[in-house]
Amino acid sequence: MLSSQNCASESAVCILLIAMAQVAGQEDGEKTTALKDLLSRIDLDELMKKDEPPFTFPKTLEEFEYAFNERGQLRHMKTGEPFIFNAREDLHRWNQKRYEALGEIVTQYVYELLEKKCNMTKAILPVDATVNEPSSFIYLSPNALSNPSKLLVLIQGSGVVRAGQWARRLIINQDLDSGTQIPFIAKAMEEGYSVIVLNPNENYLEVEKLSKSSTLPSPTEPLEEPVEKKERKDDKDGKKRREFYEKYRNPQKETERERLLIRENGSSEEHVLYVWDHFVAKAAAKHVFIVAHSYGGLSFVELMNHRETEVRNKVCAVALTDSAHSMWLQETSKSTQDWMQQHCCNWVSSPEPLDTPLDSMLPDCPRVSAGQALLSLRSQGQMGELTYWIHESPSLLAAVGSVHPWSHRGHPQISASRT
Repeated sequence: MLSSQNCASESAVCILLIAMAQVAGQEDGEKTTALKDLLSRIDLDELMKKDEPPFTFPKTLEEFEYAFNERGQLRHMKTGEPFIFNAREDLHRWNQKRYEALGEIVTQYVYELLEKKCNMTKAILPVDATVNEPSSFIYLSPNALSNPSKLLVLIQGSGVVRAGQWARRLIINQDLDSGTQIPFIAKAMEEGYSVIVLNPNENYLEVEKLSKSSTLPSPTEPLEEPVEKKERKDDKDGKKRREFYEKYRNPQKETERERLLIRENGSSEEHVLYVWDHFVAKAAAKHVFIVAHSYGGLSFVELMNHRETEVRNKVCAVALTDSAHSMWLQETSKSTQDWMQQHCCNWVSSPEPLDTPLDSMLPDCPRVSAGQALLSLRSQGQMGELTYWIHESPSLLAAVGSVHPWSHRGHPQISASRT
């Protein structure tokens, strides 16, 4: 099939080149006319690979013939090979659609792990959502709101990742521990934490877009301009250009869709604020710890901008990983900057050895190197540092009222005083 596509495309290109050579010696006006005539005779379907396979993909891992093995690695059920992106050569768009379809299945698989392995439950957002309105959800451990001691809140970055994921690409290409939040959740639960897993990228419901024809004026209503004038503007050459563009942009005539935003959760920033107001702020835990990755760090700083006093009174410490926040662009207050200097630490990608203190050009929280493996959020060194911080901080807090969880490792001192 691929060879026939290539032959067809090559022959069409050859015809185009020959014809262009034939008109090279003609006058400009004649050239234009000849090229227009040529374009009208070329089979655009061949040039645009109109016969690419339909975007119809399996609905389950089993139908994809993939499964996660005992190590949490995605492998082909027959060959044992890792996932192959380029299933069909020269069909990048089809391969990308296939990858996205698999990604949606992986998302559902992670939800199942949160519910079955971690014993977490969904909480629908908005909390007063009606049956017919778009809604989202977060995940709560069984005692998330009632545990009087410790609460861990996880916020991922932007993109296609959903609740329980750090990076979809790592889940598919490496393993579940590399790309999901499950290792953090399991470790926290072992240490007596309750856990809330946010879902900041589930912001809308996607539905089929209504046809524009439904909004056209009725036959009895006058048109904005005479039909004859409209026809002159919409001449044959213009139609050809639009048809050419449409075949290139959307050869399979994919259904156009639109997004209906979820009330009070239409962005990552709104989502974090909403979950704080309706869940974290109402939780019984005296000591709240937050891990926020990438854009999740920006959303946390926006939370500080809107709920500074409440956050200072409830949160002990925040671990950021490659945070996208900016104290300057987000116009944080001096008191917020001072608090983050004492209660936050940002592990960032760097060629420096793990945990090397890094300078910041602008006022910011302490920054330390995560080494070059931060994208996995799970290099042995970094995972150890974060889990050490998570489970040692509250113990030290309870013992002495101020915490220095990295003192023996050379980290900047971070106080757990919430004032």
